[in-house]
Amino acid sequence: MVEILDTTLRDGEQTSGVSFASQEKMSMVRLLLEELKVDRMEVASARVSSGEFDAVKRIATWAASHDKLDRIEVLGFLDKGVSLEWIHNTGCRVINLLCKGSLNHVTHQLRRSPQEHLADILDEIERAQSMSISVNVYLEDWSNGMISSPDYVFQLVEGLKDAPIKRFMLPDTLGILNPEQTRSFCSDMIARFPKLHFDFHAHNDYDLAVANVMAAVTSGVKGIHVTVNGLGERAGNAALTSVVAVLHDQLKIRTNIREEKLTTVSKIVESYSGIRIPANKPVIGDNVFTQCAGIHADGDAKNNLYYNDLLPERFGRVREYALGKTSGKASIRKNLEALGIELDDDAMRLVTERIIELGDKKEQVTQEDLPYIISDVLKQEDTNQPVRILNYSLSLAQGLKPVATLKLELNGLVYQETSPGDGQYDAFVKALRRIYKNLSRPFPMLMDYSVTIPPGGRTDAFVQTVITWSYNGKTFRTAGLDADQTEAAIKATLKMLNIIELK
Repeated sequence: MVEILDTTLRDGEQTSGVSFASQEKMSMVRLLLEELKVDRMEVASARVSSGEFDAVKRIATWAASHDKLDRIEVLGFLDKGVSLEWIHNTGCRVINLLCKGSLNHVTHQLRRSPQEHLADILDEIERAQSMSISVNVYLEDWSNGMISSPDYVFQLVEGLKDAPIKRFMLPDTLGILNPEQTRSFCSDMIARFPKLHFDFHAHNDYDLAVANVMAAVTSGVKGIHVTVNGLGERAGNAALTSVVAVLHDQLKIRTNIREEKLTTVSKIVESYSGIRIPANKPVIGDNVFTQCAGIHADGDAKNNLYYNDLLPERFGRVREYALGKTSGKASIRKNLEALGIELDDDAMRLVTERIIELGDKKEQVTQEDLPYIISDVLKQEDTNQPVRILNYSLSLAQGLKPVATLKLELNGLVYQETSPGDGQYDAFVKALRRIYKNLSRPFPMLMDYSVTIPPGGRTDAFVQTVITWSYNGKTFRTAGLDADQTEAAIKATLKMLNIIELK
C-alpha cells in the first residue's frame, strides 16, 4: 500500500493564473478525501493571506468534525514559530516544514552553515511539539543535493532521524531527475535510514514525473505526492490519474483511490482552475478512449483486439469511435448502434463517403450529427424534427446589454420570448430557457463550449462550435458550422433541442 498525498491546493495553486476560491477549496477537500479517498491533502502555505487563513480555518473545522484533521497538512517555514502560530490558529495540526535539502540552498539562500540549519530545524520541531502540531519535513532541492552534496543530505537526515518527525519528504524541486537517478537516490536514503518514512515529490519539467514516481515506489518509498490534472509550477507535478493507473496496473500496488471517481474530480478541478485538460491527457483526456482508425473499430468488434488494461469503465467513461476521414464502416456502425440506427449497405456507403468528405474539410463530426448526415445524403426531409427556429433577432449596442428575440416552433406550436444577456449567444439561450420554463420543460445544462477558428486571419472563415450538454444523466455534444460564431452556436443548440425532443 502506498500513501497518496494530494497537493493541488498548495503546489497546484502555484500554476500560473490559478487561484481557488474558499468554496472551491472546501469542495475539493470533500471530494478528494470522501469521494476519491486520497490519504492526505496539503491544503495551503502558511502566512499567504487573510483569505487563505479563512479558507484553511474552514477546512480544518470541517475536517475535525469528520475525524480527518490528521489528514490535512499545511506548508510552513523556519520562522521562529510564526508559521506554527498561523497553522495553530486555523485549527490544523500538521506542518510540512520546509527545510533545505542541498548545501547550495543552505549557504546561498539562507546564508547558514549546515550545523546552524540543523539547529534551526530542531528548535522549530520543539515549538511544534509544545503546540501539539505533528511535523513532516520537506528537504527542498533534495534532488540537486543528492547530485552535488550527498554528504550534506545524509548528515542532515542523520541529525534529524531521532527527532519526532513523521515523514521525510524528498522533492525533485526543479524536475531534474530521470528514473535511474530517482531509483538510485531513493534507494540510498532507504538503505541508510531504513526506519524512516520517505515520501517522493516529483515535478514534470522533463515530462518524467510519473516515470520518476514509478522508480521511487519500486525503490521502497512509502508516500507519493500528486496534483489533480498535473497542476503545478512550471511544467506541473505528477498527475494523480496517471500515477494511480501506473501503480495499479504496472506495479500491481494497491492504493485507497477509487478509480471510478477520477474523471469527475478531474473535470471539477478543470472548471475551478480554468486550465483545460489536454484532449490526449492519459486516463482523463477527451480522446484517450476514442478509436479513430476504422481498422481499430473493426478489431474491437472482433474479440476486443485493440483493448488494453486501461478500460474506460474503470474511470467512469465509455469507449468512443471518432468520425472523420480515417473512419471506416466499423467506426460508423459503432456510433449508429449507440443511437439505435440501422442502415443497409448502400446507405452505409453514402454516409461513409460524406463523413470522409467532411473530415477532409477539417470539419468535426459528432455522434449526434449522424442523423442529420443520414437525412442529407439519403435526401430525406426533416419533417420529423419537432423543433424549428422560425426567426431570431440579436442586437448589440455599445454600453447596453445584448438582447435576443426568438420565435420557436415546438411540436407545431409557436412561442416567442425576448431576453437580455451577457453576450449575444447568452441572450439567445436565456430567451430559449424562458420558453422552456413557461412550458415546464427541463432544459439541458451547458457543460462546455469550444470554438475552432482556422488559422490565417480570414474574417469570413468558417467557425466550428462544439457544445457539450448534460441532460437526464447523459452527456453529449453537438456541433455547428458557420462563418458567424454565434450562428454556429445556434445551429449546435438547435441540434441539441431536437435530440432531447426526439428522445
